[in-house]
Amino acid sequence: MYLVHARLCPPERGIPLSPEAPGLLRAVAGPEDRLEHVSVHPGVEPSPVVGLWLRGLSLREAERTASALCLRALAAAPEFAGWSLLGAEVPLLAPLGHGLLWPDEASSEGSDQGGH
Repeated sequence: MYLVHARLCPPERGIPLSPEAPGLLRAVAGPEDRLEHVSVHPGVEPSPVVGLWLRGLSLREAERTASALCLRALAAAPEFAGWSLLGAEVPLLAPLGHGLLWPDEASSEGSDQGGH
């Protein structure tokens, strides 16, 4: 199972994501989408994020399926009028204990030595 984060762009800055967003996404999903769960993170700046849990697909297929599912919902639901999809990707996570994966993050080499 993959968690895919879809970043949505409102028609104007500050317009909140509809509380019905999870149900609207589930409504356009078919069995072939293998959607298990939808979570919404409306307060993420600059664009809300929708988490789509998809089972039984490869990473690439999960990202494509999430994109297609979001585009169907954006086209079908009046609540999404003017919204657009910025991208749909599986988030990259560092192995446990290695911090975040950011370019300015210090490498994990030597981080247990207590110095720079």
